[in-house]
Amino acid sequence: MSRTRLHITVAAVVVFNDRFLFVEERDKIGGHRVLNQPAGHMEEDEDIVQAICREVFEETGLQLEPTAWLGISQLKSTNEHTYIRINFLFEPSTLPANYQPQDSDILALHWLSAAELLAQPIPVRSKLVTDAIECYTQQIRLPLTLIQPLITL
Repeated sequence: MSRTRLHITVAAVVVFNDRFLFVEERDKIGGHRVLNQPAGHMEEDEDIVQAICREVFEETGLQLEPTAWLGISQLKSTNEHTYIRINFLFEPSTLPANYQPQDSDILALHWLSAAELLAQPIPVRSKLVTDAIECYTQQIRLPLTLIQPLITL
């Protein structure tokens, strides 16, 4: 496999009042609307925690800090690319009155329970979305201290 087909991504499971935050976006392959967690690719000069905080802000307008991470997911896409996805947990105790996506690719934000997600007419982007929710409901919580800081040589 070419390394240009290998992607490191981060995703945020944001939970508030027993609801999960989802972004509505267009699938880049098929062009149809899908639901996803706030997520995206790591940039070259940032560490993993910086990447997820940036993605959460860009896609939701919320400035939050993760409380734990939920593990790593892997996906081989129909485009023959492999995605390594690091899932983080965010559990804010309060939210600002107003927040909105900073990224024009985000069509809307949705707060949904797990049951409401399954009943949505808009599909999830991939099984990785529901797998991350399942990790949360299974009480998986990995301490952030297991992630070593970025070392620059």
